[in-house]
Amino acid sequence: MKKLIFIFTVFALSLSLNLNASEKLSIEKKLIGVVGATSGIVKTETRELKPGDKIYLNETIYAGVDSGTQILLLDQSTFTIGEDSEVIMDTFVFDPDTNDGKIVASVKQGSLKVISGLISKNNPDNLTVEVPEGTLGSRGTEFQTIVSKGKTDTLLIGPGKNNTLGMRPGAVLVGNNLGQTLLDNPYSMTSMIKGKAPGQAKKITKNQLKKFNKKMKALRVAKLSPEDTRAERKELRKSLKKELKALGLEKEEIKTAIKDNIKKDKEKKVAIKKDRADKKKAKAEKKKDKKKKVAKNKKGKKKKAVKNKGSKKKKVVKKKSSTKKKKAVKKKSSTKKKKAVKKKSKPKKKKVVKKKKVVKKKKIAKKKKIVKKKKAAKKKKAKNKRKKKK
Repeated sequence: MKKLIFIFTVFALSLSLNLNASEKLSIEKKLIGVVGATSGIVKTETRELKPGDKIYLNETIYAGVDSGTQILLLDQSTFTIGEDSEVIMDTFVFDPDTNDGKIVASVKQGSLKVISGLISKNNPDNLTVEVPEGTLGSRGTEFQTIVSKGKTDTLLIGPGKNNTLGMRPGAVLVGNNLGQTLLDNPYSMTSMIKGKAPGQAKKITKNQLKKFNKKMKALRVAKLSPEDTRAERKELRKSLKKELKALGLEKEEIKTAIKDNIKKDKEKKVAIKKDRADKKKAKAEKKKDKKKKVAKNKKGKKKKAVKNKGSKKKKVVKKKSSTKKKKAVKKKSSTKKKKAVKKKSKPKKKKVVKKKKVVKKKKIAKKKKIVKKKKAAKKKKAKNKRKKKK
C-alpha cells in the first residue's frame, strides 16, 4: 500500500514536469494531484473517486460518514480528508524548476490533515487553508483542522524545534480580522469561534487528541479496494509505469525517484517516532519528579505532624502540671485563709464572752448595791420608828 502511494506521488510529480502535458488540459481541468487512497464513499460533484484518479483545480471533494481519502499533490504535499468532510482545492500554482508556487484550500466542514511539500518548503507562507472562522497559514509542517458548526479547532503535529533531522521547525498561524495565534510547539492547539479572535495556544488533552484521530480513523484501514486482487494491483502499477515512461522518464529515473521518496518518508517517520519517544521520556521523568516531590512533601508533613503531636503532648503535660500546681496553690491558699479566718473568729468569740461576763458581774454588783441600799434604808426606817416610840 505504501509503495503504491509513493508510485502515485512520483506519477503526479512527473506529470508536473511535462509542461506540454499540462498545456493540453484546459484551465477548468488543471491537474493538481492524484488520489492515493480511499475508504468508504468519496466523490466530487461529477464522479466517485478511487485510488489513482486525478484531481483537478476547483474540484469539491466530499467524504461521507466513515469515509476518507488521501490526495497527493504535484509538489509532494499530502492532503488527508477525514469523514463527513467537504474540501475545495481553490488555488494551485507550482513551478517544478524552482519549487515556487501557491496552494489555497477551503474546508467547509469536517477534517483536513496537511503535510506540506516543496512549495511550503521553499516558501512557508504559500500554503494556506481557509475555514469559515478565518485562515490557517502553514509554515512547513504537519497539522490538522476540524471544522464544526461555528467553531474550528486546529492542531499542530510537527516537526518540533529540535527535531533529529535538522528540519525547519513547523508552525501554523491561525488568524482572522480580530487577532492571530501562532502554534509552534508540537501537539499544541487553538480554537476559533465566529466573531471572536483565536484562543491562546494550549497543549492538547488526551480526549481532544482522540477526537482528532477519530476523524481520520476511516483511512487507517483504507486499502486499494477490498475486491481488487493482486493481479489487478499489478496491472495498475504497470499502467502507472507506462504513463511515466510516456512522459519521457526512464526506468532508472523512476526507480531512483521512488527510492528517494521512500527514504524521505522513512526519515520523516523515524524523526517523528524519535520526537514522540523523547516526549514520552520527558513526560515520564516529569511524572517521576512529581511523585518524588509529592513523597518528600508527604514525609515532611508526617514529620511535622509528629513534631506537632509531640509539642502538643508536651503542652498538654505542661498545662496539666501547671493546672495541678495552680490547684495545689489554690488549695493551700484557701486552707490558709480558712485557718486564718478560724483563728480570727475564735479570739473574737472569747472577747465577746469575756465582755458578757463583765457585764453580768457589773449587773450583779449593781443589784447587790441596790439590795444593800434597800436593806440599809429599811434598817434606818426601823431605827427611826423605834426612836419615835420611845
